[in-house]
Amino acid sequence: MKALGIAATGMQAQQTNVDVIANNIANANTTGFKSGRAAFQDLIYQTMLEEGALTSTEGTARPVGLNVGLGVQGAGMVRLNTQGGLIQTENPLDLAIEGRGYFVVNRPDGSLGYTRAGNFNLSAEGTIVTLDGHEVDPGITIPDGTRQITINAEGVVMAFLENETTPTELGQMTMATFLNDAGLKPIGNNLLEETSASGEATTVVPGDPGIGVIRQGSLENSNVNIIQQITDLIQAQRAYEMNSKSIETADQMLQTANQIK
Repeated sequence: MKALGIAATGMQAQQTNVDVIANNIANANTTGFKSGRAAFQDLIYQTMLEEGALTSTEGTARPVGLNVGLGVQGAGMVRLNTQGGLIQTENPLDLAIEGRGYFVVNRPDGSLGYTRAGNFNLSAEGTIVTLDGHEVDPGITIPDGTRQITINAEGVVMAFLENETTPTELGQMTMATFLNDAGLKPIGNNLLEETSASGEATTVVPGDPGIGVIRQGSLENSNVNIIQQITDLIQAQRAYEMNSKSIETADQMLQTANQIK
């Protein structure tokens, strides 16, 4: 009897499903977080009767076969890159991307990270950095004596210095896009990294055709739909219970068969 092993794979799959849902719910208030969905695929089948096999000497053939599946396995976690809602904070260093694109972060080891979380700050040297102190590419520094910072929709950073009535342009913020956003690898701390599945990053300027724009004084909320997550959680729980019931039933059948012997 294969039911014990088949149902066990089902329980493992639903455990993974619950883990993904729990992570979504835990990050419901994480800036720029994108929810995920566990994807599954059926395992190999054992063929008991072949489709199209002859059933008589007159040439009649079997229209369907008898293939018994051996369970399920996880195939991946699909990240849903839909736009999160924007909330106004009035903080000049809070930036939200409305549309396509990622902020580029220079990591301490020299590699690049990518993020939708624009809750930035200034370092001791005046450079725009993430909450972990990583420099936001291209490394724009705000000079001493700045009384107001303005970042327009196209990512141009300007500063009003004390006693000056016209702004000084400090630099141009750039963003990155990928052919396959879902192929980016999450590494924690609101960062993603490039993989062979995502393709190489393309450097773009906010507001380019098909590219998002920057909203200063706003942050992008998580795109987690709590009601949908609770519904998915209930469905995963029911599926887990049904697989557990299958194991219980198979065990009872095996005990009955052993008693007959």
